[in-house]
Amino acid sequence: MLARGGNAVDAAIAAAAVLCVAEPMMTGLGGDAFALLWSAREERLVGLNGSGRAPKAATIEAYRARGLEAVPATGILSVTVPGAVHAWETLSRGYGALPLGDVLEPAIRAAEDGFAVSELVAHWWWGLERAGILDAAARRHFAPAGETPRAGAWFRVPALGRSLRAVAKGGARVFYEGPIADAIVAASRDAGGFLAHEDLAAHASSFVEPIRTRYRGVEVAELPPNGQGLAALVALNVLAELEPADPASALHWHRRIEAVKLAFADRDAYVADPEHAEVPVAALLDPAYARRRAARVGERALDAPPPGLRGDTVYLCAADAEGNFASFIQSLFTGFGSGVGCGDTGIVLQSRGAGFRLEPGHPNALAPGKRPLHTIIPGMLLRDGAPWMAFGSMGGAIQPQSHLHFVANVVDLGLNPQEALDRPRFRFEGGRRVVLEAPDAPVAEGGTLADALAARGHEVVRPPPVAADVFGGGQAIARLENGVLAGASDRRKDGCALGLYQEAVR
Repeated sequence: MLARGGNAVDAAIAAAAVLCVAEPMMTGLGGDAFALLWSAREERLVGLNGSGRAPKAATIEAYRARGLEAVPATGILSVTVPGAVHAWETLSRGYGALPLGDVLEPAIRAAEDGFAVSELVAHWWWGLERAGILDAAARRHFAPAGETPRAGAWFRVPALGRSLRAVAKGGARVFYEGPIADAIVAASRDAGGFLAHEDLAAHASSFVEPIRTRYRGVEVAELPPNGQGLAALVALNVLAELEPADPASALHWHRRIEAVKLAFADRDAYVADPEHAEVPVAALLDPAYARRRAARVGERALDAPPPGLRGDTVYLCAADAEGNFASFIQSLFTGFGSGVGCGDTGIVLQSRGAGFRLEPGHPNALAPGKRPLHTIIPGMLLRDGAPWMAFGSMGGAIQPQSHLHFVANVVDLGLNPQEALDRPRFRFEGGRRVVLEAPDAPVAEGGTLADALAARGHEVVRPPPVAADVFGGGQAIARLENGVLAGASDRRKDGCALGLYQEAVR
């Protein structure tokens, strides 16, 4: 897109659309999107919330009448209105340089002509189909003849190509009010869901004011609730109140884990759709509150509630010569989302409704027209009021944890973006349970990291064979002091950093 005269926003949308084809279990037209932009033209940060809302007929009473105590993780009752397509159009019209139809052309080509399936994507694809996530309509496009593509296979999704062509020609209206909307509503009706034409027609993305904190002098920006970016900022505020520990010590990891625990407790208690609940953002980001929370961090592990569901997502970022930055994230939530396919569109609907609670009075309780607590969060670092790094990660509840790792690795340890992404991580999973990526690493106290953290009361879990299954995968772009852009892509996933050379740096 940059070579065609597009800008960072065009590049981000184009990449996101291609990933709807090439990583269909992670993202799709049936999902949501969020973006954090630095507009060089406006010289300011811009936030876009492209998440969908619960259907008008989706009430706690309706779910309880079906004998449910929680919103299912998959299936038609986990579906909310898809927001990604409207987000693409909104960003393209407001901040792109090329027509949306041109931006979607690479994705259309990938769907119609095909793409090579990577080893990691084949691993996820096979596992999700075997788990029975996909319904008959989805299997017809993504597991024809009951088989998923193997690594190295060439795969086509012509139905998805037709849907992308329709959006390229007719815009988001085709998706929310035209033939695609008809297919979505029919799929919901046939499966016993709540999604109706009026829910789709009423959808709109929202421009929002980013929320910020300062971590040891560096400004960190996230999107406000209903996303969990607030948890990343709360965790960083707690960590900033603690003395930096030797990065080779178990104490270093212990303090990071405890900061995440405290932030997740706040997330689960308070984060919700601010149009339906009062979210105390200012109070949670108050330095005095951070000091009180940090005082709870002792020598031993705290107990804490679980952070919620895992997720499957794509994160990407782009920057251009004009100074625009785009931090962009898009998702179906869990792998292949709800698993519900929409006729012959090649579209699978997301499972974001699983983010709601069926507890009347809770800030994140299900209600018609309400957005659920959302896991996908783009991030941005600024210095002297200007963008320094766009960054983010995929992986559901790992995302605020990955944000903390990345920011602290850059600021505290002085690592470059690639080093900051590649350094081992933990994943807090509730209570005292923590998965370690490098459990056998030696620590300054003596012995291994796993043993040293276990001695502090943590319940240590060894990592799975595929790191991205638990620890996610991130991307980042940094603007160096001389104006050069430096990209980084997580070793745990298939991504890469690509640059377009334009002229010599003077």
